Amino acid sequence: MDTTDQLRSAALTHLEALIGFDTTSRDSNLRLIEYVEAFLAGHGVISRRVANAEGTKANLYATIGPAVAGGVVLSGHTDVVPVDGQAWSSDPFVLTRRGERLYGRGTCDMKGFLALALASVPGFARGTSARPIHLAFSYDEEVGCIGAPSMIEKLVTNLPAPLAVIVGEPTSMEVVSGHKGISTWRVTVTGHEAHSSLTHLGLSANMIAVGLMERLRQIGEDLARHGDPDSPYHPPHATLTIGLINGGTAVNILARECTFSFDLRTPPGQDPDTIIVPFLDACATAHRTAQAQFADAGVSVIRRSATPSFAPERDGAAEVLARRLAGDNGPTRAAAYAAEAGQFQRAGFSTIICGPGSIEQAHQADEFIDLAQIERGAAFMRRLGETLG
Repeated sequence: MDTTDQLRSAALTHLEALIGFDTTSRDSNLRLIEYVEAFLAGHGVISRRVANAEGTKANLYATIGPAVAGGVVLSGHTDVVPVDGQAWSSDPFVLTRRGERLYGRGTCDMKGFLALALASVPGFARGTSARPIHLAFSYDEEVGCIGAPSMIEKLVTNLPAPLAVIVGEPTSMEVVSGHKGISTWRVTVTGHEAHSSLTHLGLSANMIAVGLMERLRQIGEDLARHGDPDSPYHPPHATLTIGLINGGTAVNILARECTFSFDLRTPPGQDPDTIIVPFLDACATAHRTAQAQFADAGVSVIRRSATPSFAPERDGAAEVLARRLAGDNGPTRAAAYAAEAGQFQRAGFSTIICGPGSIEQAHQADEFIDLAQIERGAAFMRRLGETLG
């Protein structure tokens, strides 16, 4: 296996290239996927795409080393969040070093980990390892972990059973053993337009939506009151927030349509479908009431995503391995954000989260990763190679 310095140097080269691909979730990630495919092919590694229905985005997975059980999956998402409206000090899609920090969209979330995974490929491809390393790069994690499930199905079917999955979300190279799940919904309320002075002749979608959003607020307050004080999550309870609202065309028109989207984040053991029942009941009542007044009015609710929570696996193979590689003897940690770890765990893989960079830097203007984190990640990859050898 290559030395830590060699892995670090190679990772920085890959990171520069990866940051140069604008893989904002609303756009394609195929240029990045092509880069990875070409790099792997150059080392004699066959990779496979799992594309979306439109063929505009793709997951990619590959095996480096012998096709035997007991390998390790290095998993990360290729998409990044938008930079729209953010005040960047440098081009977000050009890797920029200032002091001991590397700036660029995705440096910590999570192209730093992807770069380290790619840097480890040549050492594994030389054929000295007894067990394989598997790469699993996904699309559309940032918009609800939408891309990974189709790839995970392929991994279950096509890979010899791996020992562990390491999801490289930014954890400052500390092991994170659990995360909340996230479910998201989009609600569309349709009213009936009329002059705002003639409320008896129309039906305001905005006014209906306000009542429904109040029901969500009540559910959120109830969740906060019943949090587990011993929970490792912060905050220690399920959370419900309305992130998007759009309704109406003018102040003096009863709104024909109002849409809003919300997310529900649940710790392991709490069922989002059960929590949301009172809201869905309120929507059904509002729909019937609206339709009784105007046939074209009503309420529809569409579930956009459902990412399962990730529960700590006490003394699981992935946690034991990652702690040894990271030199981590700290307490059990859990994250409030959602990631693809829960999807891997649900598919039967022993899973852990551990990657370079801090989540506190993610999604912000001037996102950065410390060079020291790349160094720690390179040491992690070197130890992984020694372990699998």
